Amino acid sequence: MTMAQSIPSIKEALQSARQRCESVGIDRIDCELILAHVLGVERMELHSRQFQLSLEQYELFEELISTRVTGTPTQYLIGEAPFRYLTFSVGPGVLIPRPETELLVEAAMVEIERLKASLHANSQAVSIVDLGAGSGAIAISIAHEARRRSLPVQVVAVEKSAEALEWLRKNIARHDVDVRVIHSDVSDALIDVKCDIVVANPPYVPNEATLPKLVTENEPSVALFGGSRDGLEVPELFIAAATRLLKPGGLLVLEHFEAQSQALEQILIHDYADISHYTDLNQRPRWLTARRKER
Repeated sequence: MTMAQSIPSIKEALQSARQRCESVGIDRIDCELILAHVLGVERMELHSRQFQLSLEQYELFEELISTRVTGTPTQYLIGEAPFRYLTFSVGPGVLIPRPETELLVEAAMVEIERLKASLHANSQAVSIVDLGAGSGAIAISIAHEARRRSLPVQVVAVEKSAEALEWLRKNIARHDVDVRVIHSDVSDALIDVKCDIVVANPPYVPNEATLPKLVTENEPSVALFGGSRDGLEVPELFIAAATRLLKPGGLLVLEHFEAQSQALEQILIHDYADISHYTDLNQRPRWLTARRKER
C-alpha cells in the first residue's frame, strides 16, 4: 500500500471529523472551515474541486479537529473570522466578531450617506469613532466600505487592551485602510475631540449571566462582561464617552444585551433624542441608535 492510499480521501476525512464534532454539538461547517484552512482554499471550493490530502495536511487536520472538540473556537484555530465583506485575523486576547454586529456598520453607513448628502458634510470628511474597537471589525469595515463608495471619512478606533490592540493593528494592515488607533480607556480617549458618529459594541453581558463554555474559556472576559447593575456598568461608561465626543445632532450606534433596551433608554433620554431600538438576526433586541440633542 502506498502512502497516498493510506491517507483518507477528503470525503472520508470530513465524514470522520463531522461525526466527532456532531457528537459534542459542534456544527459540521466547522469541519469544512478547518479543512479549507489546512488546504489553503475557500470552504466552498471543497465542493467544487478535487483535492488529495498529503500526510502532513491530514495530520494537521486531525490535530485541529481534536483541539476543536476539546473546546477551542474554530476562528482561533484557523486564525480568522468573516465579518460583512471582509475577513479578520483573530486569536486569543480578542473578541470574535459576530454577525449581529454587522448591523451596526450598516447603520453607520446610512448615516454617513445622509451626512454626505447634506450641505454640512460636503466640504469635509465625516468623523467616526469606534469605542472598544477590539479586532477592528467595525472601524475597518466602515473605512473599507466608505472608500468603496467614495465617501470621505475619518475613522478612529479606541481600544485599551494591549492584546486586542495587536489584532486591531494587524487587521488595519491586512485591509490597508486609513484608521487611526488610540490606545486608551474610553473614559480618557480623545479629550476635546468632537465627531459625527460614535459606534460601540461594549462589554454588556451581566456578570451573573451564563455563557457557553466555548466563549467564557477562550474569549477575553473584559470584552464580554458589563459589570454590575445587570451588565450596564460598562455600557454607561461608553455612553458617557459618546456624549462627550458627539457633536450636537451626532449619532450613537450601540450594541447591547437583549434585556437592556428600557434601562438604556432611561440612561440616554437626558442627552439624546430619536432613540430607536432594533433586533438582531434572531429577532432579539440587540442594538439602538440615538441622536445627541442639539443644545
